[in-house]
Amino acid sequence: MKLPNIKILDEKDKRLHQVSEEVTFPLDKKTIQTIYDALDYLEMSQNEELAEKYDLRAGMGLSFCQIGIMKRIFVVSEDFGDGTFGRYIVINPKVLSHSEELIYVGEGEGCLSVEEDHQGFVPRSARIKVKAYDCIKEKEIVFRLEGYPAIVLQHEIDHFSGTLFYDRINKQNPWTPIEDAIVIE
Repeated sequence: MKLPNIKILDEKDKRLHQVSEEVTFPLDKKTIQTIYDALDYLEMSQNEELAEKYDLRAGMGLSFCQIGIMKRIFVVSEDFGDGTFGRYIVINPKVLSHSEELIYVGEGEGCLSVEEDHQGFVPRSARIKVKAYDCIKEKEIVFRLEGYPAIVLQHEIDHFSGTLFYDRINKQNPWTPIEDAIVIE
């Protein structure tokens, strides 16, 4: 398998701190190709042999601003552990509602655009309801997520406003447990 031509921006790139634009339709062929290249890249990054061969850090999600395209598109490729992946393409997502209950990853979050070590808990809503355009079904969809998938979705949506995960870490007490929150290990 050949590595797609995906160049991930570093956190120091000013584009990662800017607001992404709404996507207009129909999608052009180049955008569609980039979507599938990004999914292939993520899947290769989660394959130990290919990740070592191409020196890739494992990633599950990728927002288009991370590759220098300031559009509200992100992709997620979830490794099911049996050689198959769940592929998700999310365009122009809008949060319709979210829970007051919080959740966070016990070891902290990471990002393909962030190589420096930024440790601490990142509080997120435990449940989220989102409306987005599904380019596979070619229609708007509404979906609800909870737990780890809700964290991934919120992480990627944050990219659209120029927010990186470490912007949400409590700077004074990064490892202080968040009261009454669910911890994902």
